[in-house]
Amino acid sequence: MSLTRCQWVGSSRPLDTEYHDLEWGVPVRDDRRLFEFLLLEGAQAGLSWSTILKKREGYRRAFAGFDAERIARFNRRSVERLLRDTGIVRNRLKVTAAIGNARALLRLQAEQGSFTDYIWGFVDGVPVQNTWTALSDMPAQTPTSVVMSKNLRQRGFRFVGPTICYAFMQAAGLVNDHTTDCFRYAELRY
Repeated sequence: MSLTRCQWVGSSRPLDTEYHDLEWGVPVRDDRRLFEFLLLEGAQAGLSWSTILKKREGYRRAFAGFDAERIARFNRRSVERLLRDTGIVRNRLKVTAAIGNARALLRLQAEQGSFTDYIWGFVDGVPVQNTWTALSDMPAQTPTSVVMSKNLRQRGFRFVGPTICYAFMQAAGLVNDHTTDCFRYAELRY
């Protein structure tokens, strides 16, 4: 018997299936992992998620395991090195945004104490439980992702528009957006 999964998971893409089954929508409460998801969602803008999944290890290597303190020290030479790295998306705006976002994250942590608490505050600390029956039911953004985007931008983050923020919320488990027929929906229901 085969498992029913969300419609976006292609059966011919094992990496997507593994990501869906093990990570997507699982609540993340770790600053570094949340930062990883935020940077990867920003890198994905205009591309397919499959492309980013294939380059994820390249991103981990190129961006110091998503250690914000190390990334914040990247300089112009670092940017040039990253723009030659075929293991990531070589887009100057996205690369410089990732470095700027590390600096913004450190400022936020100094002010708020925890990126985790800050991010989870947008959903009162509890994943939003949606009841979508089809992929077409899911919005590209929500009022919460609009507020998150505006707040992150005010704090100096870039590549954090409302659609990117909603995809980040889905990936990091701030919302349960597995469709109700997906086997992961019930597993992640709180």
